[in-house]
Amino acid sequence: MTKHTIALLMLSTALTACTPATDSNTNEPTKIVQTASNVQFQTYPASLFHETTRYGLAGGNGFGFSHDGSKLLVSSDKSGIFNAYTLSLTGEATALTTSDNFPYYAQSFFPADDRVILQGDQGGNELDHVFVRKTDGTLHDLTPGDTLKAAFLGWHESGATFYISTNERDPASNDLYAYDATDYTRELVFENQKLNIGALSPDGKHLALVRTVTSANADILMVDLTTDDKTPVLITAHEGNISYGTYGFTPDSKTLIYASNEFGEFNQGWTYNLATKEKSVLIEADWDVTNIAYSPSGRYRISAINADGVTELDILDTQANTPVILNGIPDGELGQIRFNRDETKIAFGLNTDTSPRNIYVADLASGETVKLTSALPDGIDEDNLVTASIVRYASFDGLEIPSILYMPKQASNASPAPALVWVHGGPGGQSTKGYSAMIQHLVNHGYTVLAANNRGSSGYGKTFFHLDDRKHGEDDLRDIIYARRYLESLDGVDKDKIGIIGGSYGGFMTVAALAFHPDVFDVGVNIFGVTNWERTLKSIPAFWGAFRDALYDEMGDPATDQERHRRISPLFHAQNIKKPLYVVQGANDPRVLQAESDDLVKAVRANGISVEYVLFPDEGHGFQKRTNRITNSERIVAFLDTHLKGEKMGKSEKAE
Repeated sequence: MTKHTIALLMLSTALTACTPATDSNTNEPTKIVQTASNVQFQTYPASLFHETTRYGLAGGNGFGFSHDGSKLLVSSDKSGIFNAYTLSLTGEATALTTSDNFPYYAQSFFPADDRVILQGDQGGNELDHVFVRKTDGTLHDLTPGDTLKAAFLGWHESGATFYISTNERDPASNDLYAYDATDYTRELVFENQKLNIGALSPDGKHLALVRTVTSANADILMVDLTTDDKTPVLITAHEGNISYGTYGFTPDSKTLIYASNEFGEFNQGWTYNLATKEKSVLIEADWDVTNIAYSPSGRYRISAINADGVTELDILDTQANTPVILNGIPDGELGQIRFNRDETKIAFGLNTDTSPRNIYVADLASGETVKLTSALPDGIDEDNLVTASIVRYASFDGLEIPSILYMPKQASNASPAPALVWVHGGPGGQSTKGYSAMIQHLVNHGYTVLAANNRGSSGYGKTFFHLDDRKHGEDDLRDIIYARRYLESLDGVDKDKIGIIGGSYGGFMTVAALAFHPDVFDVGVNIFGVTNWERTLKSIPAFWGAFRDALYDEMGDPATDQERHRRISPLFHAQNIKKPLYVVQGANDPRVLQAESDDLVKAVRANGISVEYVLFPDEGHGFQKRTNRITNSERIVAFLDTHLKGEKMGKSEKAE
């Protein structure tokens, strides 16, 4: 398991004085704006941006098309929270679940009927259960229990069995169970010992596991499930820091497809033949190969590359050795490719900077496509939204920091716009191009946004990836400080009005910037951010398993590195904060406990500084409910309008 996977895991006592989250006015009308250069466009309220409907196809380990090919299985927050739906090939949606509290995410149709497998947690607690939705509409919890975490892993090629992992025996280990597709009885297939389940062969005979040694070092082990002795066997013996991960098995179950960064800066796609033990390179590029998968018969191969913050996906017809060309789709990022049973059609998702993911169906012979959804509300004209550009700026030591820049249409030298440095989650995440309702809302209301990929971000090679190890809140924070210098150099940016915003690890960086460089940014917006590393690292949930060890390797062990954790934790230096601060917290967050935000808000208010504290009682480490996203976005813009755009700030400290 790589540091990038760990990064994706982080993506994210009530005070009497804190303000509970409530619905705000979502009926604010759109406004016509005339720019200094006589360009006219509309601004929209947060309600419209977040009324974009998010869609996702059924999980990649399941069946996305129904057994008769007449409909698709999708997840959508059309109702305001994620539920499961079927989508006809003409775009008609039918709800399978109607929850208004807990989300349900679609995983798979059953192979021969209309039963469906779903997965979801309770209010953001991240303790997922797996359910069967029967044809009569009732839900059956396959993994009951108050403290376990479960995941659907896929089907046996026969269709008679499906697989689920749970940590009910040991909170730090995910055991593998086979479930009968008729009566749902189960059998323990593999008792795991804190290894990460990587991939299971379609014939159910081989299990690939990933052993995380450190954040830079991981192994793949193979288990022969047909033998009595199911001891994992190492297949990636190596010296030094090399990271391996799994993509999956080929449809014939003869070959494992895996990732390796052994031979360069980036992950390459490799094959391991189970019979001969031979390894060979399959796909290599000048960027990370992020996914390799096959159609059920193996005729089509899908591969994806993270090319400078943009996903480039290819579909190869391996029989003809020619790429599949899809017609009639906009430029954007393709993903979630799902094949029907006879491999004549695919469904896929496509998103752009100015539109969320829409679902399409394509004929593989002709390449003709049909758009099935309209994710962007009718009230928004895409011409009023902003396409991002990829830029780079020099940090304190000359290192180039790749970033995504959104410039508002109303920004000009005659009318410069305030700006925000956006810091992604992690550690080790990445800001990429693509639609973000929150960012587009900010930009639409006149804020330049620079999403900076500081050192330690994924996607730019393993050297860049590990430059922040044991240096969090130090060199990576200085990269963010230097983002201000870059923004000050841009035409159309108000050099005296620049703030910082971030979520999860990005929230930590936001508060750290205000605490350790108190004169650089004019405001800060902390969304679910870590502020006390001592508490956070000690309270990591047991179900993180081996990820916790890797995170300790990267961040430091709380048992031995308390001095450093206290030194970089902005909570213990909150007396330095002197700029207005906005704080968001989910009461059910298992990663950043509410006590962290409570303590921070109390400490900053003691400085006499304005703090807006928004506590969501029904969220965890992130937003699941549309009403909460709307409330948060509206309040952020109102906060910025007051404390950044609305007041002339004093001249700020320049970057070092």
